[in-house]
Amino acid sequence: MTLTERQLPVHAPMNQFSVREGELTVGGERLSLLAARVGQTPFYAYDRLLLRARVAALRGVLPRTVKLHYAMKANPMPAVVGLMVGLVDGIDVASAGELKVALDAGANPLEISFAGPGKRDAELRQAVASRVLINLESFREVAALEAICGELGLSARVAVRVNPDFELKGSGMKMGGGPKQFGVDVEQIPELLGCIGRAGLSFEGFHLFAGSQNLRSESICEAQQKSYELALRLAQHAPAPVRFLNLGGGFGIPYFPGEQRLDLAPIGDNLAQLVQRAQTELPDAALVIELGRYLVGEAGVYVARIVDRKVSRGQVYLVADGGLHHHLSASGNFGQVIRKNYPVTIGNKADSRETETVSVVGPLCTPLDLLAERMALPVAQVDDLVVVFQSGAYGASASPQGFLGHPACLEVLV
Repeated sequence: MTLTERQLPVHAPMNQFSVREGELTVGGERLSLLAARVGQTPFYAYDRLLLRARVAALRGVLPRTVKLHYAMKANPMPAVVGLMVGLVDGIDVASAGELKVALDAGANPLEISFAGPGKRDAELRQAVASRVLINLESFREVAALEAICGELGLSARVAVRVNPDFELKGSGMKMGGGPKQFGVDVEQIPELLGCIGRAGLSFEGFHLFAGSQNLRSESICEAQQKSYELALRLAQHAPAPVRFLNLGGGFGIPYFPGEQRLDLAPIGDNLAQLVQRAQTELPDAALVIELGRYLVGEAGVYVARIVDRKVSRGQVYLVADGGLHHHLSASGNFGQVIRKNYPVTIGNKADSRETETVSVVGPLCTPLDLLAERMALPVAQVDDLVVVFQSGAYGASASPQGFLGHPACLEVLV
C-alpha cells in the first residue's frame, strides 16, 4: 500500500519567518520588496533579529559562566561576524583570512582561537603577532611556533586540540575518534605537552570537538562529559594550569523530513553539573562551547527566481537562476550519501493552499543541480521566488560559485 502524504515524514515547521500579505518576510521585509532592494537574484538573506534571538535563547539555558564562541566558518560574511562579535564571548577562526575578518570586526584577540590541521608558518606568525589562542594540531606546529616566538620576541598562546578516543554518537559529521586529520591523538598528548613546556609556549588548555550536526541532546551531553573527563586526565601532564577548556559544539538544526529541533534543556543541565565540578577540579578553567551552524543556520534563506517552467514526461520542473553553484549543501553535494530535500517554499506565495509536486533545478549543465526533488510546493510560475530555508550556514562560502561561469550571488544582513 502506498503511504499517504500524511504518513510520510515532514519537515520541521519553518515558523521562525512570518508571512505577511501572502509573502515570507525576512528582517520584517516582504520577500518581493527585499528582492527589489537587493537588486538581483539569487541572494542570501540573514535576519539579524533571529540571530539575536538564538543567542539570547542559548544564554537563557547555558550556565552564566560558560563562554559562547562563534565558529565563523559557518558564515564568515563580515556583516554577520560583526553582529556576532557583539553577541558572543569569542570567535573561532580556521584561517588567516578568517582571522583578519574577526579582527576587523572588533573581536577581542584574547577571545579568538585559531584551529585548522594545516596552518602555514605565515599563518602561525600572524596568529602569534595578533596574540590569539592557537589550537595546536601537530608536533610540527610546536617547533614552528618556537622559532616564530624567537623571531618576534613574543610568547605564543596555545591550547591542544585533542583527537579523542570516542565519537559524538549520531553526528552528521564526525570530527574525532579513530584516525583523523584533526588534532593530536589522545595517546600522544602527554608527549606533546612536554614539548610545549620545553619550547616555552604559553599553555592555556584543551580543545575537543567530537562531531557536528547532532540533534540528540543525550549524545551531546555524553560527549561533553567524556570530553571533560579526558581533559581532567590530560591536565595532570600539562605544563601549566588549564585556563581554557573548549568542549566543542555539535548542536544541530533540522534540515530533512522527520527531524526535530534540538532540546537544549538537558544540555544546559549537564553543563551546569560540569561547571560545578570544574570549580574544584579545574578552578582556573573557563568552559567554552563553540557553535557555528546552530547560531546562524536557521536565520538565513537562499532566494532564487524562477526563469522557466517546463514539463518533461509528466514531471514539472521549475528552473531557477541559482542552484548548486551557490548552495552546494542544499543540492546534496556537501556530504549527503542519499540526497534529501531541504525545506523549500515559493516565498511570494507562502500561504497558498494550491500546491503541485515539482522539482526545482538550477541553470547548470548537470543533473546534480537540484534544489528540490518532487516536493509539494505552491503552484509557481516564471518570476516567482524560490526560498530555501536553513541556509544561514555553509551556504555561499561553502559553494563553488565559479563553476560554469554564472554570476555570483549576493549576501545581505537585514
